[in-house]
Amino acid sequence: QVQLVESGGGLVQAGGSLRLSCAGSGRTFSTYAMSWLRQAPGKEREFVAAISSSGGTTYCADSVKGRFTISRDNAKNTVYLQMNSLKPEDTAVYYCAARRYYTNGYYPTAREKYDYWGQGTQVTVSS
Repeated sequence: QVQLVESGGGLVQAGGSLRLSCAGSGRTFSTYAMSWLRQAPGKEREFVAAISSSGGTTYCADSVKGRFTISRDNAKNTVYLQMNSLKPEDTAVYYCAARRYYTNGYYPTAREKYDYWGQGTQVTVSS
């Protein structure tokens, strides 16, 4: 069993930065690939970034590439999303989610495709 708790969200002006954290419990956290997804009001859930269990492979969606960076520290059971040059369209609830395997080119958004989800953290970017 893995429990995930996100933190670090908040209100920031356009062009600013935030770092989201997702703390995982359980001895098996380091064996899971981790992802960040987001959902804005009235919009479909969007895949943002993924990282393999070792941290050796990462992926960022085109909408955030060059601005967001995903990383993890398995010693701390934590995955991070560094968000720079934030835009109003980045406003959403951000979720971290765990999958047993990382598959290149496969970045699902459906809840049932993941083994565990966090509760989400709100990010609001003002113009």
